[in-house]
Amino acid sequence: MSKQKIMSYRLKEEIAKELGFYDVVEREGWGGIRARDAGNMVKYAVEMGQKQLASQSMQKTQK
Repeated sequence: MSKQKIMSYRLKEEIAKELGFYDVVEREGWGGIRARDAGNMVKYAVEMGQKQLASQSMQKTQK
C-alpha cells in the first residue's frame, strides 16, 4: 500500500499553529507530536473541508 499525501505541508503547519503545538513540530518534527494532537489536526481539517463544501453549495444554490 502506497503512502498518499492527504494534507499539504502548508495546511498542516497552519493547523498546528492554530491548535497551539507548532513549537513541538519545530523542535522535534511531525513525529514528535502526540497522537491526540494528530487526531485533532485531522478533525480540524475535516471541519474546514465541510465548511468549505457547505459554502460552495450555498453559492451554487443562490445563482
